[in-house]
Amino acid sequence: MSTTPPGPESQPTAVSDMTEFACSACGRMLKVPLQAAGRQAKCPQCATVQIVPATVGNSATAPQSMDSYGAAATSAKAPPMMTNTFVQPPANPAAAQRTAPPAASPFPVAVPVRPAQSAAFSLRESLTSGHEGQDTPTKQLFDKVTEEIAKIYVGQDELVLGALVALFSSGHVLIESVPGLGKTLFVRTLGKVLGCKFGRIQFTADLMPSDITGAPIFDMKNQDFRFRPGPVFTQFLLADEINRSPAKTHAALLEIMQEYRVTIDGQAHTLERPFLVLATQNPIESEGTYNLPEAQLDRFMFKLLADYPREQEEADILRLHSQQIDINQRLEDELQTITSPAEIMRITQANGQVRVDNKLVDYINKMVRLTRQWPQFHMGASPRAGLALMQGARTLAAFNGRDYAVPDDVVQIVIPALRHRVILTAEAEVEGHQVDSLLADLVRSVEVPRI
Repeated sequence: MSTTPPGPESQPTAVSDMTEFACSACGRMLKVPLQAAGRQAKCPQCATVQIVPATVGNSATAPQSMDSYGAAATSAKAPPMMTNTFVQPPANPAAAQRTAPPAASPFPVAVPVRPAQSAAFSLRESLTSGHEGQDTPTKQLFDKVTEEIAKIYVGQDELVLGALVALFSSGHVLIESVPGLGKTLFVRTLGKVLGCKFGRIQFTADLMPSDITGAPIFDMKNQDFRFRPGPVFTQFLLADEINRSPAKTHAALLEIMQEYRVTIDGQAHTLERPFLVLATQNPIESEGTYNLPEAQLDRFMFKLLADYPREQEEADILRLHSQQIDINQRLEDELQTITSPAEIMRITQANGQVRVDNKLVDYINKMVRLTRQWPQFHMGASPRAGLALMQGARTLAAFNGRDYAVPDDVVQIVIPALRHRVILTAEAEVEGHQVDSLLADLVRSVEVPRI
């Protein structure tokens, strides 16, 4: 195949049922099927998205270079590279634009164009997807709970919604934030509003597993050992600065978070449901901290990033919490208990009946499996990540008053559900890649199903 740099008048050459054209940005010759004419294709060399030229006889319209959001590009031409790369046409040219991953095989994916959007998705965009449902009891309960929480806890919409989605999906949440953002206040407020018991464990370097689970103690009266429950026997557990304890302490939480029970001396002690672990870690301090094991990270449904409040929110915090009023008194006097543990479990079970179309199941499956092939990821997500997306999408749909899930429900939680389950390669870390940005590119590369 010719490697002569194309001039401005160069035309694509049809070969059987294929056609060739030069990338308008880097000059690389791209080979695509004839039926791809008029669709969008991405160059595997420079990542430029452009229109495949229409071929009429031996003439063709020059391709129009486009940036990652479909805007016209103006980069200068460069000498062509190898010409043995094929570009596969999209199955649905009317779908939104997705950025394809770097080519790991000779068949990079041509992606359709979607409107410009932020580099990362977040739970903050939830409940505004345009798929409004009915005013169901679950939606009414969600609205009441969020309104009641806002009386004491200001802002942090992503944290509030993420914790509620995890709670009503039987999941757990890892919160990464700097100190002083009110995480303890939030968990106590949540426990009061939902009528659940609250517990807190301050993780330290000398914390032992028995300090979490409890241990047998000798009863002098009965001359026998009896089990003394540890602080984990609660319903809302705040594991503060969880990364300050070594792996042997984290191991005590593995069975608790997955099976909701504690096994001591061969006897299983079941935890009261609902049970929600909200663990925190400081992203700034590294001295005296330990990285969480992958088995521990995978048991968290979401990893949420709590940031500093916005200007108006911080002003509201100053006015609301600067009067030297005991917080215990405020929780008792100003908040109402909206629901109960029994109702929470009933709604959680009902959320499992929300319909998920087979196309949406395939959409989730493709994204999770693609993390294991993405060039910048050393390790991809496990099947537990797909389960988290399924359960979270059902709960978001129920919060919206719908009995069916839509792709927007998945997109809104995909980054919080995957960001802690993938590991960057050493090269990607050196190059400064961010997990959230790479996951956003991955999501855009998967075609959104029409449901």
